[in-house]
Amino acid sequence: MNIDFKELWEELKNFTSKKTLDALFPPVIFAIANGFFSIKIAGIFSVAIGFLILLNRLFKKEKYSYAFFGLIGVSFLAGLAYLTNNASNYYLGALVTSFLFAFLALISLILKKPIVALMSHLTRGFPMAWFQRKDILPAYRQVTLIWFILFTLRGLLQLNLYLKGSVGAIAFTNLVLGFPFTASILVISYVYGLYKLQKLKGPSVDEFVEGKTPPYKGQRKGF
Repeated sequence: MNIDFKELWEELKNFTSKKTLDALFPPVIFAIANGFFSIKIAGIFSVAIGFLILLNRLFKKEKYSYAFFGLIGVSFLAGLAYLTNNASNYYLGALVTSFLFAFLALISLILKKPIVALMSHLTRGFPMAWFQRKDILPAYRQVTLIWFILFTLRGLLQLNLYLKGSVGAIAFTNLVLGFPFTASILVISYVYGLYKLQKLKGPSVDEFVEGKTPPYKGQRKGF
């Protein structure tokens, strides 16, 4: 199996870009501040950090969409935590996101339109007809199933901690199951996906577009 580790590294570098940091700092600041101050003060600190991140992006004329929507999300969740007097509610966003991804993955499998294939189509521009081939589709279906299982397990763990109201444990778990978890899914998806495509012996995207006939070299770069 030939894996383009350079491309895989580029995808991970893109994931670990500044947008990751935009989402990372406010929740961590909230957890730390909540340990020393009230929910209200912790919320103010986290929103302030989100606002400063947005200002920094604007000042440097960098892409600010993630920081902007991140600030909106942080403000909403901080307000929810304050109004309900429950610091755990600040982390509802991560909990909902886990189950939402799991739900979308499951629905896509039921509809026989794997969400991983759709995302690959949108980000890489691979033709949808290629994904629907019998010697291609099973790879994307299996990777989508992996997504469903992993996001469901993450959601169940987050739900358990949320119900216990352990703010510190929730914050730490979300940190560990944030970037490391998602990066691991990207690696698993890429490596296993290409492995499965080569086992299925289907055409690569280029071979499909060019109308070539078997035997195929198969997809060796990009999943």
